[in-house]
Amino acid sequence: MTGQTTATPGPAPHRATAPADRYGGVHVVTGEPGCGRTWFLERAADSFAAGPVVRLRADPARTAVPGGGLRALLRALGDTTGRAPVAGSGRVALSATLSAVSRPLLVCVDDAHLWDPVSRAALGDAARHLCRTATAARLLLTVPGHRPPAPEFGGLPVTRVDPLTPPEAAALLDEVTGGDLDAGVRDEIVDAAEGNPALLLALVRRLSSAQVRGDRPPPRPLPGADVLTGLAGGYLAGLPSGRRDLLLTVAAAARDDEDAGLDPGLVLRAVRHLGHDSAVPLPDLLTSADDGIRFHSELLRATVYATAPDGRRRAAHLALARELAQGDPRAVLHRAWAGAAGGTELEAAAGDLTSRRLRCAAYTRAAELSDDGPRRAERYTAAAEQALLGGRSHHALRLLDAARSGAAPAGARGRAALLRGTTVLHDGPVDEAQASLLLATSLLAARSPADAGTAALAACDAAWSAGDPAGCLAALERCGEVAGHASQGGPRTDYRLGLRALLEARFEEAAVRLRRVARDPDGSGDPEDILRAAAAALMLGDLAEARRAGARALAAARTLDSVAAVPRAREYLAYAELRAGRHALARTHAEEGLRAAHRAGQRNTAAHQHAVLALAASIEGEPETVAGHVAAALGTARRHGLAQVATLAEWAAARADLGRGRPQEAADRLGPLVRPGARRGHFALWMLAVPCYVEAAVSAGQPEGARTVVEDFARWAAFGADPQAPAQLLRCRALLAPPDRADALYRQALDLHETAGGDFERARTELLHGKWLRRRRRLREARDRLGAALVGFERCGARAWAEQTRGELRANGAAASGPRTMAPADLSGLTPQQLRIARRVAEGATNREVALTLSVSTRTVDYHLRRVFAALGVRSRLELARLVERAEKTGAHP
Repeated sequence: MTGQTTATPGPAPHRATAPADRYGGVHVVTGEPGCGRTWFLERAADSFAAGPVVRLRADPARTAVPGGGLRALLRALGDTTGRAPVAGSGRVALSATLSAVSRPLLVCVDDAHLWDPVSRAALGDAARHLCRTATAARLLLTVPGHRPPAPEFGGLPVTRVDPLTPPEAAALLDEVTGGDLDAGVRDEIVDAAEGNPALLLALVRRLSSAQVRGDRPPPRPLPGADVLTGLAGGYLAGLPSGRRDLLLTVAAAARDDEDAGLDPGLVLRAVRHLGHDSAVPLPDLLTSADDGIRFHSELLRATVYATAPDGRRRAAHLALARELAQGDPRAVLHRAWAGAAGGTELEAAAGDLTSRRLRCAAYTRAAELSDDGPRRAERYTAAAEQALLGGRSHHALRLLDAARSGAAPAGARGRAALLRGTTVLHDGPVDEAQASLLLATSLLAARSPADAGTAALAACDAAWSAGDPAGCLAALERCGEVAGHASQGGPRTDYRLGLRALLEARFEEAAVRLRRVARDPDGSGDPEDILRAAAAALMLGDLAEARRAGARALAAARTLDSVAAVPRAREYLAYAELRAGRHALARTHAEEGLRAAHRAGQRNTAAHQHAVLALAASIEGEPETVAGHVAAALGTARRHGLAQVATLAEWAAARADLGRGRPQEAADRLGPLVRPGARRGHFALWMLAVPCYVEAAVSAGQPEGARTVVEDFARWAAFGADPQAPAQLLRCRALLAPPDRADALYRQALDLHETAGGDFERARTELLHGKWLRRRRRLREARDRLGAALVGFERCGARAWAEQTRGELRANGAAASGPRTMAPADLSGLTPQQLRIARRVAEGATNREVALTLSVSTRTVDYHLRRVFAALGVRSRLELARLVERAEKTGAHP
């Protein structure tokens, strides 16, 4: 393969599998060395079924021959299409030949930057011509992303091959090792490779059988200079010493903080200390922008640093230390990397560093310089804390393993146990996390009661995730024991006592305590404390406060550079929006949270996000999407004991079945989840699935099993933690009631929906009521109710449920396949009150404004407006406005 591009088998480095038609199907595919540009091209070619494919790789032998690449491409086009190239000069001939193609054709040119200038110019001209012209030909080119693109390809649309996400990287390693790779070794390789497929494969191929099994540690450093040289050393060959030292200085300055842009003046001044003139030209491997100077490719940065002689590396660090401002803590860190500063000096400076990565590096280096075992353990623990807060869970665990090598006092061991338990709580088996956190509680109780209380509350969180109410109560009891009388009162105490009261079914006390936590105006700015406020609000069903607290936690996490808190803040926001019926917004938060959880190495948090996405998709009617997220959520839940995630995922799968008209499957899945017994779902969540189960069981002709759980659900609804529960309870009772009571119960449920809000739940009640009315031949009433349900489902994007409603409407004798063009005379069927409301709504008035104008209640307006929508067959205020406008213009109105 030319150009040192590395093809990568296995999971796709880029989500796209075929070229898009945008820009006429022209794309310049780029990415850093080893990212899989060639693989991307091969995947696109293999998946292109619309017509023939022309594949061409740049041949270095032709680069010295002007027009060699162009002639090779024209010959390949002729061979593939069976037509001679259009006559004319080379540049004109290529554009004309591609424009003349009459059927779909894909042209793939790999490593186009290696072509000679004449061929590159012709290819660039042809690509721009295709962008402007409607043609059947499509063009993909690959160029490296570690330096600016050739000017001949400037202005063309670019598709960048992104690094693999951590799950994709892990899947690739499992594939190439047959699943034999030890999980800890796999995590370390995933972290080290940072999503580069070629580096992943190179690292795993270095391992011996014992290292693959985890019986021996992998080679250090990971990756080493030999691996990096093999992958990217060719890009550095032939550079003069001045440019090499400039690259080394930038690499040294960015060590352990590669995301930071560097001051070009600082770098150039430091290069002078290495014996070079400050006018050393900037190599094209670097980019200079407003935010500073940096490498185009992190792989090349690591290669430059790892392959430099030790003496030259130390000299670059010392040069940077000399040029940094007096008192800048980075100077101490650079001197420590050069071996010119001790651990005590470095530890003192670490807290003043602005980046958590740099603080972690400083504490780590200080630990490496320590002769004293306990001091070394404390420094490794401090480094692990910074790694954890910075969203590097696996790195934090490795630092905690290093801390074990020193004989640390009980306080330091307690701190390490707290960090380990916190890390595993979000990325490991939760029973293991609970044990570590309870150990931390015991070790810290006498020395640091506040930290011991934090550990005990986190142990309660672990038990909650595992669905263990007894474990939650035991952890809360332990928290109360270590807190002492001095710390009684305040949000943390209210949270502990409120949660305990909730678990012991003392609902009134729980509500008072938790409400104070949720609405604490003087709350801490710590993201963890704000997240507890969000949790309290969710327990109370105060969704507006939960959203506010989640947003505050997200802002605080970003301000404090607490990367680890970002995915969990998104998790709480997603749950709050989901409970409020704002499914699209819940999906947005969950998608962002999922990406953040993967970056932070939080697989348990990612599983929560998958569960939210499954629930959202179950409403939107996307069975394949539901199945994918359910499988991802349950995969982690079963490995790590996440009963909370498992319950939500099973509920999502059942709700998707119910939405698709498969009640028996839904009832089979939900029955064990909601009925008493060993398989009942999470103690705080199973009741949320009861309304779905009752509907599924009744629809499947099995109402007997639903009656008991409805009475359990009534106790939950009475607590007031879910604004939808009272209306859902009446709907469940209506489903199980005799005919002489069901109608009244449905109507009472709809009245409660007025105050609870939420289009989806109201529409479900309207759908069930409409079905009930239709089966009793009350067709006009059924039409009104089903029409209102259809509007509600379409408003919230519940496509499968809307289709189910259309089926009921068709069975009822009404056409409901889509919006229809209404004749103005259709307004004549409205009552005078409905006509007045329709006209005012068409003028843009809100329901409240209409109510004030007509001196009626908002509920009355809402009722009449639903009947107007149903009678006219419109789905939105805009359609209603158009129909009224046509009637006014033609005079065909009452």
